[in-house]
Amino acid sequence: MIPALHTQQEMLNALHRGALDAGLRALYAPDSDSGHTAAAARIRLENLLHEHLHRYGPRPVGIFSAPGRTELAGNHTDHNKGVVVAAAVTLDCLAVASARADLRVHLVSAGFARPVDLTLDDLQPRADEKETPAAIVRGMAAGIHGLMPLCGFDACVHSTVPVGAGLSSSAAFEVLCGRIFSGWHSGYVLTQQTLAALAHTAESRYFGKPCGEMDQLACAGSGASVIRFGMPQGKNVEAVPVNIAEAGYQLAVVNTGGSHADLTAEYAAIPAEMRRAAAVLGKQQAHGITAAEVLRHAAAIRNAAGDRALLRLLHFAEETQRAEAVAQALRHNRTQELLRLVNASGDSSWRLLQNCYPAGASAQPLPVALETTRLQLDGQGAWRVHGGGFAGTIQVYVPQRLMAGYTKCMEQLFGDGCVIPLDIRGSGLHRLLP
Repeated sequence: MIPALHTQQEMLNALHRGALDAGLRALYAPDSDSGHTAAAARIRLENLLHEHLHRYGPRPVGIFSAPGRTELAGNHTDHNKGVVVAAAVTLDCLAVASARADLRVHLVSAGFARPVDLTLDDLQPRADEKETPAAIVRGMAAGIHGLMPLCGFDACVHSTVPVGAGLSSSAAFEVLCGRIFSGWHSGYVLTQQTLAALAHTAESRYFGKPCGEMDQLACAGSGASVIRFGMPQGKNVEAVPVNIAEAGYQLAVVNTGGSHADLTAEYAAIPAEMRRAAAVLGKQQAHGITAAEVLRHAAAIRNAAGDRALLRLLHFAEETQRAEAVAQALRHNRTQELLRLVNASGDSSWRLLQNCYPAGASAQPLPVALETTRLQLDGQGAWRVHGGGFAGTIQVYVPQRLMAGYTKCMEQLFGDGCVIPLDIRGSGLHRLLP
């Protein structure tokens, strides 16, 4: 049964008279230096409604949103059942969509080279769709098909989640597709864990990109959460408050422009080496191993797994505990303790995890960004590698009074727009209704 919907023109009328304002304010910052505000989203939505009306004619439509995410702690711990703290952000994929009576999907987005146009009569992975948006749509359809009736849709999408900036643009799109596919049926509810699991399968099996589970869980949720991957589903996600802006700091990522091409082997080596080192201790994964255990068996780990595997396992053990400490600092609004832990996380990623640049690379934009940030902030704020590493972004906590000067310095190195301010998305709302 399809819930009661409104046509594009009815939605435009509702938007103009302010009937959607409360929902927009819940999803986006009311007023922020980031620019990702409710007012900006209102313009995006108006444009999408007009575009959908122009492309597909008058139809009942739904309005859907899925956020990007930022990792706050737990660098490279999700793939060994560790602990991370992650947060949904106000950068998002926003869509206006209408249901179809058949199994065709037609989706247009300014960020795609061409429209997604496919029929869902075959839900198996296709080699010719690897690393394309079509693969994600097909993968999400396959997962939804096992849970509820499947129908096609026509959609216009606009994303403010930049590709390649470590903010999980692919996971946001996966979650958006899941929201749309499931949005036509009353009585069917996708939990955060279920939606994230479907998205993870779509990315790894259909899109063809190995990944941990953090991105999809964060994008399927809201606000900040501590995620304990070693615990059973349904009990492993705990919300934590974030008051960074109120404490006088701007959270941001800096896109250094480094390429992720040809880095699959570097990423794959991290969990593999952690597991190889853990095997020396009789464990299949690094989960549950303490730093004290690693030190006691350091000689055996070196001999069996190598020095880098030893260091990476030590990072995992300490970073998992550090993620719990970050969650505790957020709960109790201890900003200086949070900043200390963030810097310790960044130091561990650089020295122990060693994911700031590929082995032997002379181009090292992440270390340049980290060291320049350290000198610019002069002991104030915090900085760390963000996400997978080796290229891409760093994460910074900059005193608000220093943000303009810091941005100018970074843009001289990495180009205009490289500093991306972030606001935490505070609402679990994923569909706008008048």
